[in-house]
Amino acid sequence: MRRRRAHPPAPASEFSGFRFPPEVIVLAVRWYLRFALSYRDVEELLAERGLKVDHVTVYRWVRRFTPLLVDAARPCRHRPGGRWFVDETYVRVSGRWTYVYRAVDQHGQVIDVLASTRRDQAAARRFFARALSHGRRPVEVTTDKAPVYPRILDELLPEACHVDAARENNRIEADHGRLKARLRPMRGLKRLRSVQTVSAGHALVQNIRRGHYELGIDSSPRLRLAAAFTELAATV
Repeated sequence: MRRRRAHPPAPASEFSGFRFPPEVIVLAVRWYLRFALSYRDVEELLAERGLKVDHVTVYRWVRRFTPLLVDAARPCRHRPGGRWFVDETYVRVSGRWTYVYRAVDQHGQVIDVLASTRRDQAAARRFFARALSHGRRPVEVTTDKAPVYPRILDELLPEACHVDAARENNRIEADHGRLKARLRPMRGLKRLRSVQTVSAGHALVQNIRRGHYELGIDSSPRLRLAAAFTELAATV
């Protein structure tokens, strides 16, 4: 008797076990990351489409699927440029100011983000370690005059030119405003993880819309984000 060859089971989709189909979940996550909406706003928009979804469910979808979508998009991402602009902005979490380290390149691509309770050398080192994982070592890094940066750059990027002249970092400071506009409806933030998740998701959305991913490239600019999220959902 001929024995059948065993085949490993196909990996289950991350959407398995959810009551709603992937297209509904991804739509809710995309709306939340793209627009300055609260979870209740997304609940109302879904209700207008005949979908009864509680705002707490939308919150859980965003928490679960945003990191998965960011990871799935990574192989499709363009390499960052050689000139980086690095700065941190402020967000209040549980009544305390926390920090979001961010970097953009000369083309407007958000390189990475890191939410941190501290603004010190350890946080800056963690941020640069994350940013350098994207496959490009910059030739020039522009920062503000915070004293933590020279030592970290000498340690991690000794070959890069460090610029900290006044007003040279306007590019990243202006870009902070887009993230702040997204975070503004999130009143009463309780967890640093929520800031990290939404900041990373917002960066993904911003980069896709600016054409820094090989996703949704056959769609018109206005439909590129929707097409990209559909492509990513098929791989999650």
